[in-house]
Amino acid sequence: MSGHSKWNNIKNRKGKQDAAKGKIFTKMAKLIAVAAREGGGDPEMNSKLREAVAKAKAANMPNDNIDRAIKKGSGELGDAVFEEITYEGYGPGGAAVIVQALTDNKNRTAGDVRHIFDKNGGNLGTNGCVSYLFERAGRILIEKSDDIDEDELMMAALDAGAEDMETSEDGYEIKTAPADFASVLDQIQAAGYDVVSGEIAQIPSTETELSDEDSQKMEKMLEMFEDNDDVQEVFHNWAEA
Repeated sequence: MSGHSKWNNIKNRKGKQDAAKGKIFTKMAKLIAVAAREGGGDPEMNSKLREAVAKAKAANMPNDNIDRAIKKGSGELGDAVFEEITYEGYGPGGAAVIVQALTDNKNRTAGDVRHIFDKNGGNLGTNGCVSYLFERAGRILIEKSDDIDEDELMMAALDAGAEDMETSEDGYEIKTAPADFASVLDQIQAAGYDVVSGEIAQIPSTETELSDEDSQKMEKMLEMFEDNDDVQEVFHNWAEA
């Protein structure tokens, strides 16, 4: 995603999420429960759970909800029977798309994902068809403010273990190795910085520009994925204008 538009889209998405926090928290709880089921309920000993908890905290999910999801995944509140599945495909205009899902019914989810691709001028591909175009990395976004000193934020990020920080007209993007994401996010928030978005993301190495018509189809496709209960994340290389 390109600079200015990326921030606008993240803010718009965050506004939608704030209006439907129940649904967002349900998705987060599912992610946490699966991580706890697979690797145990101690975030210090389970890096996948640590990442899921950090992401939930960045979305302001209450600690009680997080603890309940961990207990459910650990079997204390019943079994959480979900499976992680990643789909790859092409959106309108050939944009590369990765869809990450958690589901208790693979056939249903596969059908839904295929339908969303097809309905918006894209197509579901095979594993590996686009993933080589992406790099997995931690990404923390902080909006610009008169209260933030860029040099101080840069030093705080690097001291916390971040790899780099980029500045745009809208804000600051802190990049981390996946293994360092949770720790860096904790330290940035503990230092008093408000995080707009924090996640382990698939960051594209190249971008695809789309026509106005294909851009509208891409927007609709992303909205449909976001509304699907099984879909956790969608990453793409659309160079949003």
